[in-house]
Parts: sequence; C-alpha cells; structure tokens
Amino acid sequence: MSKCEEAITNNTFLSKRIKIASFLAMTMLGLISLSSTAQPYTDQTFQPQIKTVQFYNAAKENSLPVITLNSAEQLLLSFDDLSTNSRNFSYTIEHCDAAWNSSRISPTEYLQSFTEDRIMDYRYSVTTLKKYIHYELTLPNRNIAPKLPGNYVLKVYEDGDPNKIVLTQHFYVVSSRASIQAEVVPSANVALRQTNQKVNFQVDFAGMAVQNPYSDIRVLVMQNGRYELGQMNTRPTFIRGSSLVYNDIAINDFPGGNEFRHFDIRSLRLNSEQIGRIFRDTANTVLLLTDQKRGQDNYLFQYDNDGGFFILNQEGRDPKTDADYARVYFNLAASGSSADQEVYLVGKFNNYRTDAQSKMEYDATRGRYYYNALFKQGVYDYEYVMLNSNHQPDISTTEGNHFETQNTYQILVYYRPPGARWEELIGFRQISTVGR
Repeated sequence: MSKCEEAITNNTFLSKRIKIASFLAMTMLGLISLSSTAQPYTDQTFQPQIKTVQFYNAAKENSLPVITLNSAEQLLLSFDDLSTNSRNFSYTIEHCDAAWNSSRISPTEYLQSFTEDRIMDYRYSVTTLKKYIHYELTLPNRNIAPKLPGNYVLKVYEDGDPNKIVLTQHFYVVSSRASIQAEVVPSANVALRQTNQKVNFQVDFAGMAVQNPYSDIRVLVMQNGRYELGQMNTRPTFIRGSSLVYNDIAINDFPGGNEFRHFDIRSLRLNSEQIGRIFRDTANTVLLLTDQKRGQDNYLFQYDNDGGFFILNQEGRDPKTDADYARVYFNLAASGSSADQEVYLVGKFNNYRTDAQSKMEYDATRGRYYYNALFKQGVYDYEYVMLNSNHQPDISTTEGNHFETQNTYQILVYYRPPGARWEELIGFRQISTVGR
C-alpha cells in the first residue's frame, strides 16, 4: 500500500470514528433516540410467561406508584416468571412528559447515579402445582435514583439488551411545589346528572415564577389511576392571583361507571363468593358463576378495590412464593348479542387492555361470552367492556354508569420551567367520591 493510499485509509477510518462518536454524543444529549418506539409509553407486559405484575408505593399495596422527590419513599415492583430457569433481567428508567412521550434528554440530566442495573432479588415458588420464579425490585435505590420531578417509565429487559423488553410501568415523582383544592360534584349537564361525576379544582402556585400559566402549566385528571380515562387540562377556566381555577361546565366530567365485579381465590379448597366449582389435579381450575349484564340495573353498592387486585393465600405463609396459579373461566350471559359485538374482560391485572389477549369468545347457540386466563391466588376486580363505534372502551351496556359509584380521582399538575426541555410534576392530590 502506498503512503497516499495509507493516508486515505487512515482518514476514512478516522472519519468513521468521528461520526460514531458524534452519534453517541448526540444520543446522550437526547438529540437522537436509539429506540424505534414513537408511541407513548404504556403499562404493558411483552412476554406471555411474565405474570402478576404489581407496582405501587411500598407504603400501601395497590396504591398509585407516586413518590416525593428526595424523600424516603420507595416503590415496589414485583412479577412472576413462569419459565423454569432464572433469567438475567436488567432495568432502567426514563423521564417522560405529561403525555408519556420520552422527554428526549440525557440520562445524566434526570438520574443521580447509574443508567441501568440488574434485578438481583428473586425466589423460587414452593409447594405450588404451577412453578414460577418471583422477582422484586425497589426504587429508588443506591444504583438508580431520579433527580428531576416528573413522569417516569420503568423498563425491564432481558440479558442487558434494551431491545428484549419484558415490561414497562409508569410511575410519578412529585416535588409538591403547588397546592391543590378539589371536590367531586354532580355533572353540570342535566342529562348526565344520574350517570356522571364532575371534578372541580384549584391549583395554587404561590412562590413560583410562572411566566405564562396558559402555556407553562397543564393538569391531568385521572379516574382510579387510569391514564386512558384521564382528561388533560391545558388552560384554566380563569386565573385569580396565583391560583388557577378549573371549573368550566364542559371539562373534567367523567362517567361514574359501576362498582367493579370481583372474585376471590384466596383458597383453592373452599368455594367463595362467585366461585362455581374448583378442580385440583395436575393443575388448578376455577369455574366462576355466570355474570349478567348490568347496563339497565339500578345502582347497588358493593365494596371493590377500584379495579385493583391483592395477592393472598389462606393456606400459605408467604403468598409471594406459595400462592398457586389457577386457570379461571368466566362467562357472561348476553342473549340477543351478535358476533360483531366484541366484549373484553379487563382490570388492573391486565392493565385494562382491550386486545387479543383479553377478548372474549361469543357462543351464539348459548348466548354467552367466554374467557379464561391464569391468575395467581388472591382477590381480583374486573369488568366487561365493549368497543363503541370509535373503537373506544364502553361499559354503559355491560356495566352501566351511576353517579353514586365510589371512585378515586388523581390530579397531577405539570410545569415546564422557562427554557427547559422537560416537564416537571409539581403537584399531586387524590380525592375520593366517598368524601364528597
């Protein structure tokens, strides 16, 4: 090779290294995303052998995963892997905006320490017919801790490869710089007074240098912690000093829904409410009693967990590892329905997803919908939903809507500081219709 050819080769190699270094630098700055996912993040499980995902504030099971920045509060993630061998699971967190799109900023801007870590806490099931491995993770910890308030998504993946995603879960880190006053009242629309609940609230940002509240602040109101049912408020009804008032007649008006149905499989030896029969052989099988549509029924109070579930085992000592799995069979009486009326069974156990995994099968000869899935022992809330003409979940036919239904509402206040490339969560409050 001549000196000229050698110089050209070296320059080409150097040019490639400069391009690679530039690409990596831009990636770290959030200017280029290595992820091909353009859709907002959702609570989702991507592998069928991953079951019973729970993520909540460690102080209270089944609570919304919210913690205060730089406090002693922690979140607890747990899930089961039905695979026979332990696997190498890693995790990271990513800062998001109020709509769960990536903030596209460098991890060094929102993380105090490392950018990823391994899940080291796992245990094998004991005395169960269905074998599984139980994994747990607490956040923040010495290796992963947020330093900015805001929305975050927790991502768990396999073998250190972010492309082998296992699950994603939302959580919230709040700085509590804004105070919130709120109330739940009957709908201002007379036609909806018997079915809807309206949330009026006021946000006080005294002490904050908010230049333009109409563009710098937006507020999300959720029902029972469900983002898909949330309503985003981008402009207040009016401003009173340092307070933003949101009470317009047309905003934050929610269908009340109905109290969730539930089933109890804490024991697989004795039938409890809603349990028809239990079979125990090489596997556990549970047949539930037939459910009826409630769309035309009057409101009837019953205790529920607002769609959530609790893992419990009456015959064991530690339900994390000695609660067994059972295949649970559901059936919904729906005479007069047709095959084109799609019905889905949803709850917190499947992140309320209306997809192929939650779709029920319709038997026209019997006039019933059928569904079955694996559930770990415990108490579960669930409901039946249909898709309306806009392909949105609708429970008015299968469950009904009532103003009297007991729901919790979450109010989250987001603020974009001047010149910042991210949104911060500066206020959070949860209220219940019970105290209205």
